[in-house]
Amino acid sequence: MVAAAEAFLSCVSDFDAASMAPSECVVVTEVASRVEKASGALRMLAGAKAAAAGAYREAGAPDASSWLARQGGTTGRDAKAALELARSLETHPQTKQALLDGSVSVAQAKEITKADSDMPGSEEDLLEVARHGDLTELRDHARERRLGSIPVDQLHARQVAARRFRHWRDGLGMVCFEGALPPETGIPFVSRIEREAARRYRAFKHTSEVDRFEACAADALYALTMTGADGKRPSATDLVIVCDINAWRRGHAHPAEPCHIVGGGPIPVELAKQLSEDAFLKVVLHDGVDIHKVHHHGRRYTAELRTALDLGAAPAFDGRACTRCARRWSLQYDHKDPIAHTGATSYANVQSLCYSCHVEKTDEDRRAGLLANRPTACSSTPPTNGQRKGRRPRTTRGTPSAPPAPP
Repeated sequence: MVAAAEAFLSCVSDFDAASMAPSECVVVTEVASRVEKASGALRMLAGAKAAAAGAYREAGAPDASSWLARQGGTTGRDAKAALELARSLETHPQTKQALLDGSVSVAQAKEITKADSDMPGSEEDLLEVARHGDLTELRDHARERRLGSIPVDQLHARQVAARRFRHWRDGLGMVCFEGALPPETGIPFVSRIEREAARRYRAFKHTSEVDRFEACAADALYALTMTGADGKRPSATDLVIVCDINAWRRGHAHPAEPCHIVGGGPIPVELAKQLSEDAFLKVVLHDGVDIHKVHHHGRRYTAELRTALDLGAAPAFDGRACTRCARRWSLQYDHKDPIAHTGATSYANVQSLCYSCHVEKTDEDRRAGLLANRPTACSSTPPTNGQRKGRRPRTTRGTPSAPPAPP
């Protein structure tokens, strides 16, 4: 098998599509597609066996998924999914054979095994769809069968529980996002975006400008989500811009003169000026290392303190991030020295932690005895530190969008 594969690769290295007739290219494409599917199955199954036996250690890889990802030029996440699929194929022999025959792809096999696990007995029908269609057709067919097999009340409960939204930044600095909504909210949401996108696209067609429909949809999404119930843009400070005063006066930034959107990367000074129209101005004085004179003894976070914390560390001022894992979402404020241990709500004593790291840090404080003096709702200890009699003690609050914070 290895010798045959090497011979095939030798032939492929000399391939020149320009020298072939279109009809010959059709045949080559079909054969190459089958070879690609079969070779993907071969790599996955052989790699799974090598991973199970620990043979990947000979290549110096730290774990099986890293080694398989390196071999296939994929990500560790994709490699883990391939190893899971290889294990599931042991209980789906028909799909395994179709993979080795080159009849279905690895992606199609993953969809088939997943659907058959949810709906036992559907493997043969799904294989037939996969052999004569693409991945989208297979997913659509599997989805319709799955939806029809789940009681409607249970289906709706699962859909509501599965709603999600997450965002990140790509290599170009663009803000990307991915999410899922149940049909009763997702369908009208998408319909509104598509109608607005179509309107914008038609308007472009009557001008000299040309724009992609996807770009029009992005503009429509922004326009619809940034409009309040009264049809006006919300007045909340959703965008924070940091710009050095010298760069602002000059019209462009020099090295070490920040001009960026907090959490969004650098922008031209001219754009910062455009965005500053009707904006709320905040002035922060610093020495390039620390922000000074922001201190408050108590639990409440003043507006000035929140401004300083949300800007991030000087002199970059690139926004909040978890001080432990650098994550930029699900952030909460945390007292380094807890309130229960007489810690102050000050710039020096407050840090940003994601929910997971906040839970971990709270457990560490509890084990260290720093939370031992903290009163509880059922405690008979007399109220101290300004706590009023008959009132429940306050708890540390996170940002509005974050899960409930630990103590």
